[in-house]
Amino acid sequence: MTTGPVIGTKTMVVSPHYLASAAGARILQKGGNAFDAAVAVSAALAVVYPHMTGLGGDAFWLTYCAGEGRVRAYNGSGRSGYAVRRDCYAGEEEIPRRGVRSAITVPGMADSWSAVQREYGRLTLAEVLEPAIGYGTDGFPLSPDQYGNSVLAGAALSPEAAAIYLPGGAAPAAGGRFVQKQLAASLRALAGGGRDAFYKGEIAGEISRYMRASGGYLTREDFADHEGNWEEPVFTDYHGHRVYQVPPNSQGFTALMALNVLERYNFGDIAHGSYEYYHLLVEALKLSFRDRDKVLTDPAFSRIPLERLLDKQYAEQLAASISFAQAAPLSSDPVGRDTAYAAVVDDEGNAVSFIQSLYFEFGSGAVAGNTGILLQNRGSFFSLDPGHVNTLEPHKRTFHTLMPAMAFHDGKPAYLYGTQGGEGQPQTQSLLLTRMLHYGMDPQAAVSAPRFVWGRTWGERTQELKVESRVAPEVQNELAQAGHLVRQVGSYDGIVGHAHAISIGENGYRSGGTDPRCDGAAIGW
Repeated sequence: MTTGPVIGTKTMVVSPHYLASAAGARILQKGGNAFDAAVAVSAALAVVYPHMTGLGGDAFWLTYCAGEGRVRAYNGSGRSGYAVRRDCYAGEEEIPRRGVRSAITVPGMADSWSAVQREYGRLTLAEVLEPAIGYGTDGFPLSPDQYGNSVLAGAALSPEAAAIYLPGGAAPAAGGRFVQKQLAASLRALAGGGRDAFYKGEIAGEISRYMRASGGYLTREDFADHEGNWEEPVFTDYHGHRVYQVPPNSQGFTALMALNVLERYNFGDIAHGSYEYYHLLVEALKLSFRDRDKVLTDPAFSRIPLERLLDKQYAEQLAASISFAQAAPLSSDPVGRDTAYAAVVDDEGNAVSFIQSLYFEFGSGAVAGNTGILLQNRGSFFSLDPGHVNTLEPHKRTFHTLMPAMAFHDGKPAYLYGTQGGEGQPQTQSLLLTRMLHYGMDPQAAVSAPRFVWGRTWGERTQELKVESRVAPEVQNELAQAGHLVRQVGSYDGIVGHAHAISIGENGYRSGGTDPRCDGAAIGW
């Protein structure tokens, strides 16, 4: 299933759906830059990968403008509504994971498109949304991944959603033409009226009307007051590279903590794919998850001690606690895993690494009225425990799994990488970077090589270490003997996420790798 990387002399686009990658390439050929192309890819994914992402979800961005010479982060996550309080769920142990009462945070993605486009784009918003509008209006071949997720999520879809995604009561066949005219109309309104059409105009009006009629909590005021934020990224230095992540409420610092721990070890003495390699990564990540779960929430509501968590001396203490013979008995709460990561590099050296999501597959399962927009259920991760750091409060951002990454060398982008996968995101990112940096793998080889994912998914009681069957049997046995609860999954199993990466060589060529576990493509020229 593996091939070599796609190599472009000037540009590269990677995404989990080939039509979205093609949309970005079209915009670059039309004269747009990486920022224009990234918004085009993001919008196209909202149409052609609707089970993973959409206008009703959030997005996080890392941007590098060659002319400015700096990395910036954009937090495109939404806050809970002003009327959303814990007593809305009195008598319930947790927020419902599906339905309109799980859709309690304002979608932030449309705002993020406008922000990135306004700050750095060369074309108009209408121009970059054109491919997505075309896919919605005229249709596209439904992906195998969408078909599988439609079957999986069928019972969770509202009548409005089922009418779109399960016409006639069944999932459309993969490869058949799939049309979303209502969603295309919403995108057209956004293209014509800008972000205000979404947050202050007809789209906000229809979503809030649907909320009132369906027992939901978001109001027009919640939409009108939404605003994303440009922020300084968080970073650490790792083997001559500066690695950037989006700051909290993103979990991105978790991957930086793990790298600080891994820096204490000599990978020249650790064979790739060996027991030592997998065990070390799993144990380093478990320690960072332990600290993350204690502190991560909206930093406007609770201080997050990043200076301590990212301190190299603290990493040395964590590294000293790792046993190469025994897995630590740590646990973590389950989080959603359905997401879409993509990246773009253009011929001027601009680079964008971004990720977007509805949280669960098809999000809340609720389509808002006649908008064709699936609403996310990201807010269902809030806790109803008033003593929990991520407790539900009005106008608050929740703990967020989304975390695009960039690694720089000599002040310029060297690697852009990320993955779908909730809890698996920092795990797969650690695999990708160590493979490319320590073992000289190209992006495609790093993405395609066997992967693992540790943790508990919804409905499971155990903290399994899911390992693809291509991991050597003797390595799986060693991991089990060390105390890991090993479960073998498929050889290229979607449960380990859909990862993509771009590397920029010293010769300036851009190499792209996309995951054989999904429907993606790397396109360069």
